[in-house]
Amino acid sequence: MATNTGTGWSFPEGVKFYPEYLTREHQRALLEEVREVVAAAPLYVPVMPGTGTPLSVRMTNCGPLGWVTDKDHGYRYQSVHPVTQAAWPPIPDSLIHIWEQVTGYPKPPDACLVNFYTEDARMGLHQDKDEQALEAPVVSVSLGDTCLFRLGGRRRDDRTRSFRLASGDVLVLGGEGRLAFHGVDRVYPGTSTLLKNGGRINLTLRRVNL
Repeated sequence: MATNTGTGWSFPEGVKFYPEYLTREHQRALLEEVREVVAAAPLYVPVMPGTGTPLSVRMTNCGPLGWVTDKDHGYRYQSVHPVTQAAWPPIPDSLIHIWEQVTGYPKPPDACLVNFYTEDARMGLHQDKDEQALEAPVVSVSLGDTCLFRLGGRRRDDRTRSFRLASGDVLVLGGEGRLAFHGVDRVYPGTSTLLKNGGRINLTLRRVNL
């Protein structure tokens, strides 16, 4: 586990970075499981509350609950896919195992957000705060092309710093860092050969209910 980014600064308390946590073989196996998730719950383009502006990522979910957003009802968790109205597929056991290994949290995640980034996709600074179980950490697993990840503090105007997340890296936001603002500044195309046509997949595991 790394406690700093290699650029002379340390992560906030409770943030843990595990570079190259997944071997290439493990990444390939997990990618196949993600493909099965997407086959059951197709990627779709979510939109911002109020404005209806499309996000630049496509997304889906697995687990009992899935995070969604739309123009009329905003950010929330629900048990069915907003397009197909089918229940989300289960979270793969391999992801549950990662959660257990890196968090030690006594309850399993009940939501896993799957975001697919093309080379021009971004994610603005935001907090993960739609969950009841805010004492549970958030676990991010990266597959595919490297991204430039931005991490700040608990206030939007706190200083932010950026570092790279590569395929196989795992990042945990817990403790004081659980409500840290974070986002993705850019994706570096061609930095991984894991996905045949390029792009980045981010898997975000969360515990929603107490």
